[in-house]
Amino acid sequence: MPQQPPPRARTRAAVVHLPALERAPIARLLPSGRSLLVGFAIVAGAAGVYLLARSTPMFSLSRIEILGAPPSVTTHVGKALEPLEGRSLLRLDSADVARRLAALPDVAAATYDRDFPHTLRVVVQPEHPVAVARRGAEAWLVAASTRAIAAVPLHTQTGLPRIWLAHSNEPELGAAIEDRMALRAVRALAVARRTHFPGRIRMVRVRERDLTFLLGSGIELRLGDLRAVPLKLAIAGSVLPRLAARGGYLYLDVSAPERPVAGERLDSKPEP
Repeated sequence: MPQQPPPRARTRAAVVHLPALERAPIARLLPSGRSLLVGFAIVAGAAGVYLLARSTPMFSLSRIEILGAPPSVTTHVGKALEPLEGRSLLRLDSADVARRLAALPDVAAATYDRDFPHTLRVVVQPEHPVAVARRGAEAWLVAASTRAIAAVPLHTQTGLPRIWLAHSNEPELGAAIEDRMALRAVRALAVARRTHFPGRIRMVRVRERDLTFLLGSGIELRLGDLRAVPLKLAIAGSVLPRLAARGGYLYLDVSAPERPVAGERLDSKPEP
């Protein structure tokens, strides 16, 4: 008798219902009406305080502090900014302050900062005059930046060297001089100032490729062209005291800095 297969084990399946994940309503992510009202009130209050401060003497400008400039430049800056006194520091227009300072020929650059409640602090970088430019009976101070910064009477500023404007009209204050030869002289004088050249320069003579300083000691310092001017001036600064000690020399030529030469006559053959 055939054997019957054993009965299969019955499997039971069941569906387990998990609790549904609650989605956060969008409304819960938004600020409440009360929070919005408080925020708007804070913003409105701050704006009101700002407008009040702008329109009242709370932060009115009553003191201008000027730093970094000599007395003459300080006076010019103070007069240029004087119309701003009484205005609220919150209402100061940066463009207006910059325009007033840029119009001053003897100011190279300037920055300012509000020092509440009543002070405007201005830090000035003044122009540094290096020469008096002459044209006929007129004279101008010329800065290291090549800008004409002031008209001056003749026979004043005796400590500054003279240069001549022979190839241009009279300079415009606050603008760079246009005379090509004079520009070469001013640039060389700016180097002399920056490197603390020891000799007093009385006058500058400029030709096409020949730049000469006439020194207070009476010696002509011949620099040649504008190449390697700092090196030439350094060599001259070390040689000139020895020439002065020996006496009798009328010129020192450092146009070839590797071979400086000096002479006792302006038309003599130079000797090393």
